[in-house]
Amino acid sequence: MKHMRFVLLFVFVALLAVVGISYGQAYTTSMTTSVTYQNVGTADANVLFQFYAENSGTAIDVNRTIPAGAGASLFVGSLSEISPGFNGSAVMSSDQPIVATLVQIPSSTAVKNRPLSNGFSSGTNTVLLPTVLKNQFNTTSRFSIQNISSEAVNLTVNIYNASAPSDPPIVVTHNSLPAGAAKYFDMGTLSQVTPASFNGSATVTAVATDGSGDVAIVGSSLEASTTGPETSAFEGVSGGSTTVYMATGLCQAFGASSAYAIQNVGTAAASVTVTYASGQTAMQTIQPGAKYSFIACDALPAGTSTAATITSNQPIVGIGKVFGSGNSTAWVGADAGAERIALPYVRFTVANWVAGTHQRGYLAIQNIGGPLAAGDVTLSYRDRNGVEVGTHALPAMATGAKANSHATHPNVVGNPADLQEFGYVGGFGGSVVVEGPAGSQLLALVRIQSYTSATSVVGEDATGIPIP
Repeated sequence: MKHMRFVLLFVFVALLAVVGISYGQAYTTSMTTSVTYQNVGTADANVLFQFYAENSGTAIDVNRTIPAGAGASLFVGSLSEISPGFNGSAVMSSDQPIVATLVQIPSSTAVKNRPLSNGFSSGTNTVLLPTVLKNQFNTTSRFSIQNISSEAVNLTVNIYNASAPSDPPIVVTHNSLPAGAAKYFDMGTLSQVTPASFNGSATVTAVATDGSGDVAIVGSSLEASTTGPETSAFEGVSGGSTTVYMATGLCQAFGASSAYAIQNVGTAAASVTVTYASGQTAMQTIQPGAKYSFIACDALPAGTSTAATITSNQPIVGIGKVFGSGNSTAWVGADAGAERIALPYVRFTVANWVAGTHQRGYLAIQNIGGPLAAGDVTLSYRDRNGVEVGTHALPAMATGAKANSHATHPNVVGNPADLQEFGYVGGFGGSVVVEGPAGSQLLALVRIQSYTSATSVVGEDATGIPIP
């Protein structure tokens, strides 16, 4: 069986909050997870979901079958095997290669955004979270660490203060986390984090409880506003790189702008340079353990839509964010590309956009390898049964450049009836496969947006997943 392990954030969980709940707070809103997954193999996949309650090693089994190439959703709220209030993690196993993106669906009608994060196919003994917040920028983080090894582990969380990088880290521990299970950490309620407001980063390490064997963990984080409806999610990473790529960079383009939170995970001061594909640069020195936020509009002229390459003389990790016009997004910068990429969760609506009942997905594809000619990169839009209903041959892309796509893009060829309600025809399920020539290095990012008013949308980003 091939395994996709992932952390399910906030499944049926009633989120704890500060006293005095106000209408529209994302931090106080419960969410239910929908697992969108895609069979990227060549035959029908028999998929086993094993759900684990927080800190429990007892699995709850759920089985599904999905055709080759298809994208499907498993709404955890509809499972009779799982009771309301469940909070935990899961492991997917399949006899075909699969990928998965988790969609968190809020219970509040005031919170429209759906945080997105991807599953993992492997882990290490370390998880890095470039940003963790407590009532900072009116936002608080909750992060979850899952034990994907075969034995119980002890966790050590070191939380670094970005405002005082020379201070020793705040240390939080949790012992005897069973195999398959996850432990949740809420920055808003951790007793060890004493300041009323905190801006920092975290490093989580694991060792076997009995002192023997190799261990592996993975992690994800959800950021939620304490005063409004904004919320987003991103995956933890296992290590840094001296080059990080961001598939989108915006300055007042499409009503939104971007920023990159960069953490120095090296042992000496890092000289960091952001080079935008449109030609502009930005530089900053970041101390070990510290982070710095590059604001795109500090370097880019208004109206710019581009991509970025970030280089450093020390290993770094980065989180990209987009804000403005209601958007609240987060994604992990990549240190490598792939020639084939899967996006399990892509939607597009024309007829149901203003009603706010269906969503739109906008894709950004970045070329981080050698120059590519027009038509070298193609996108395959696939319905819930894995049937290709649209194709998009992208224009030429220089190294570092990006191209955009969506289901009704004028250069997408296919049946308009399928593409104008992509992911909704015959039920829920739509996915995209990006493919370049042998040896190409591509990145993909999808922004899933929902309509809120004539001048505002909400949106969240998910990175494409390399196809093995």
